Amino acid sequence: MVEKSFREKRIRKILQLYYSNPEVQKNLFEFSKYREIAPSYMMEHFGKRPDTFQYPDDIFEMVKKGTTSFHCSEELWKDPMEISLNLSEEQVNELRIGWDLLIDIDSKYIDYSKIMAELIINLLKFHGLKNMGVKFSGSKGFHIIVPWKAFPKRVHENLTSNMFPEYPRIITKYIMEKTKKQLIDKVSNLTRPSKYIKDYRAPKEVMPDLVLVAPRHLFRMPYSLHEKTSLSSVVLNPNEVKDFELKHANPLKVKVKKFIPDEVKEGEASELLMQALDWYKEHDVKEKEQTRQNYKPIKITNFSEDFFPPCVKNILKGLRDGRQRAVFVLINLFRSIGMEKDEVEKRLYDWNDKNKPPLKKGIIKSQLISSYKRKKPLMPPNCKDYYKNMGVCTPNETCKLIKNPVNYIIRKNIISNKNKKNINKFKKKN
Repeated sequence: MVEKSFREKRIRKILQLYYSNPEVQKNLFEFSKYREIAPSYMMEHFGKRPDTFQYPDDIFEMVKKGTTSFHCSEELWKDPMEISLNLSEEQVNELRIGWDLLIDIDSKYIDYSKIMAELIINLLKFHGLKNMGVKFSGSKGFHIIVPWKAFPKRVHENLTSNMFPEYPRIITKYIMEKTKKQLIDKVSNLTRPSKYIKDYRAPKEVMPDLVLVAPRHLFRMPYSLHEKTSLSSVVLNPNEVKDFELKHANPLKVKVKKFIPDEVKEGEASELLMQALDWYKEHDVKEKEQTRQNYKPIKITNFSEDFFPPCVKNILKGLRDGRQRAVFVLINLFRSIGMEKDEVEKRLYDWNDKNKPPLKKGIIKSQLISSYKRKKPLMPPNCKDYYKNMGVCTPNETCKLIKNPVNYIIRKNIISNKNKKNINKFKKKN
């Protein structure tokens, strides 16, 4: 609590001075066009969604009311204020005019992030991309953006604007695969090895965060402050990453420039997208074959609701925002731990009665039908920012040891079964 109080005092000391800068306001406002935006309050919760800026002055007015940072969508919309959880997929596609590829590089160490950012920049250049945006995340990572303008607007029979989040996910996986070996080599050669995680664990620490590639997911806007560090999410030239230092993000010394370069050309990212799709087509076939061979259904014995992680317990209390994303989480979680279909449906409808307001039953029904078309369940999304952005992430000590809610339940189940065995042994002895 002392650390949190100190951080809050530190950022609030510079908030109004920083966001009163007309150049910062102008940059945030211009970047927000066609995007859904959301103000954040010390990263404890977001403001109402959807939202937009009407004027540059809106930014400072929000700050005076307690906003500490600003976040926005990767997706571009005809009118962000028309976004609704009740829209069908066809209606969402009609409303969406495009999307940017946003690659989020995050790590425990800024050194790892710099290495990864350089590797990705070089790979993008190799695929013919001369213009991309790069910015510091505000903490220990970087964001690289490939603008919508750079992508072909149609691939075969598909409108590219409709292929979100599928295409961004495929490209990001392709980038991860193509940079993995170099990443391991470069991280393994870093000095002061005792400070760094080496070899096979390196990619897990610094790979692009796939959680950002999701419908209506938000990322920190360029020149937004970061609550934990009080640093600015400053824009960099790609060749500045190698020599970047945290002091360069001092909010009181920033020089404002555009995140998306004006020089971006139509179709500049065509080769990147086509190469990624070709790679994925081959990779996906192999992955499905391997999954069929290695798949082992999970069945939790002696199940108790105490096994649920905090995020799931918070979801099950009922939600006001993020209800549709929660349906996706719950269906895949319940199926992954071996719940029967009847129980999955009952739990979902019981949960929906607690929501304010409840989702239309048709939304839940359509997601259930879609899920059970697949004989084998998907895992729910990994932890990281997915559950934070839903406002349900309240981690405990066990959360530090796992990457997915299913892992949490399995761990709790194993511990429970061991404890029961020990109790039974003790009773027999006595």
